[in-house]
Amino acid sequence: MSTPTPILQVRDLETAFSTQGGTNRAVDKISFDIYAGETVAIVGESGSGKSVTALSIMQLIDSPGSRAGGKAIFQSEKFGQVDLLQLPEKQMRQLRGNEISMIFQEPMSSLNPVYTCGKQVAEVLLLHTNLTKKEAKARTIALFEKVQLPDPERIFDAYPHEISGGQKQRVMIAMAMACAPAILIADEPTTALDVTVQARVLQLIDELRVKENTAVLFITHDLGVVAEIADRILVMYKGKLVEHGKAVDIFTNPQHPYTKGLLACRPKLSDKPQSVLPTVSDFMEEDAFGNITEKKKQVYEPSLLDVAGSFAGTVPDLKQEQVNQQMAPLLQVKDLKVYFPIRKGFFGRITAYVKAVDGVSFDMQPEETIALVGESGCGKTTLGRTLLRLIEPTEGSIIFMGRDVAGLDKEELRKSRRNFQMIFQDPYASLNPMHTVVEAIVEPMRVHKLYASDKERRAKAMELLEKVGLVPEHFHRYPHAFSGGQRQRISIARALALQPKYIICDEPVSALDVSVQAQVLNLLNRLKQEFGITYLFITHDLSIARYMADRILVMSNGRIIESGTPEELFRNPQQEYTRTLLNAIPKGELEDVLRAQQKREAMKAGLV
Repeated sequence: MSTPTPILQVRDLETAFSTQGGTNRAVDKISFDIYAGETVAIVGESGSGKSVTALSIMQLIDSPGSRAGGKAIFQSEKFGQVDLLQLPEKQMRQLRGNEISMIFQEPMSSLNPVYTCGKQVAEVLLLHTNLTKKEAKARTIALFEKVQLPDPERIFDAYPHEISGGQKQRVMIAMAMACAPAILIADEPTTALDVTVQARVLQLIDELRVKENTAVLFITHDLGVVAEIADRILVMYKGKLVEHGKAVDIFTNPQHPYTKGLLACRPKLSDKPQSVLPTVSDFMEEDAFGNITEKKKQVYEPSLLDVAGSFAGTVPDLKQEQVNQQMAPLLQVKDLKVYFPIRKGFFGRITAYVKAVDGVSFDMQPEETIALVGESGCGKTTLGRTLLRLIEPTEGSIIFMGRDVAGLDKEELRKSRRNFQMIFQDPYASLNPMHTVVEAIVEPMRVHKLYASDKERRAKAMELLEKVGLVPEHFHRYPHAFSGGQRQRISIARALALQPKYIICDEPVSALDVSVQAQVLNLLNRLKQEFGITYLFITHDLSIARYMADRILVMSNGRIIESGTPEELFRNPQQEYTRTLLNAIPKGELEDVLRAQQKREAMKAGLV
């Protein structure tokens, strides 16, 4: 039998950017092949060059001073064998969205805000197929149903700002899959999705691969996802390809210390909560010339001293637990409702209500961490914002430190806000691009008249930035000059500036790679111990909820349907919805990896 020809051959791909400090090689002479009908995953931390690799192949890097070299030989159905890096723009436009599609990481910046979601997907079909407008609309609605968008006909006529982040990502996935491309490049396609939709989307991508013999280049930092969908894995670090091989080999016998670190960073459902998550730096060290050596002591094991000290994290303090049980709740939420009216007609008559939060009640003890979990659109973020009155409640009470927040006037609410803060899901959108990071932290202290002068406030801001792991040369930079993980650390420092008793963390690590995610989770746990903070931790990742939380609340359709300790909930879930969430989580365990790979091999052989 003849050896099949790769549908894409990348040779010595190099992408460099000219900066004031010199030339930055974002991709440094990497080579790989992709065959029709297989999934190749590129994994690595932020800044490793994963996305730049994909954008270079698609000729989508349009930055002053940028240059790309090497070859990307594509077997095109329309043009034959072509080098994508040398193809004229007119021909590239005919390939993009048709023979090669890409699911972008940032759906809000990828969707046009002035066109409806349905029109943008239908446009791809009208451009690359012979469908009529009516047929394109029907096909678009069918695609929306496949990616599990609620009420597809409504979303067809909705604008991007009218739907959630997870729903926008599903629109992007529908758009990329519309023309059944020969190569599908998926850049972190499930980052903003809850576990059940993630499982469905991964299944959809795999169905497309099998049915259309599509090659998939899957870019992600989530090795739990990679384990179940990838045939081969490429590991990138600082623009270089440091390890590659079959998925089962990478998981069973990783060779590079960087790969070993990535595999160890993410909390696992089988793990008992530990005081400190390992990070990549626990496995490797790098000298000034970029040479990497493996550390002998790889896994951090917390000692009894650590458990008793400030790094205790989620290890329970029984004395503190008994004290908490005897104290009055810090927060009491009673029958909270948030209804949004649906208006129709010329006069905007109210025809119905969306019950985003529908009669929620719960208490929180001082220094407790409660995780709020559920699917996208279940009301988690709306509940969190309502507790701070960033959204006004329809009914119910929010008793915080003995006062009903729902009944405070604007001035009283402003004064009380120093005691409860929020870490937002998108740190870049929550930071003022015109303010340096020091000014971003000084401003709330100035508003609430903390400290005697701006000089003292700036000193406190710098102290907080150091506490969250930033260094002095970062203090006077603007938000755009930082990575996602660094911006999230700045947001945490800003939330701490007013010395709050209570912080709502809205998906604070969902967009971060596994090593930075571990660092931020460790930081939040350390700050909880140091400052006595109470957290409401909103997340769709149940493995993180298990690691962080003292209690978990499961939310569905605006209601709390189940609650309990992580051990109770994971051992014996009472509701079918909770069991569905748990079953949808990619475990990343070795036996699951082997099972998934055996199934993929059977599918290739036509046995399944």
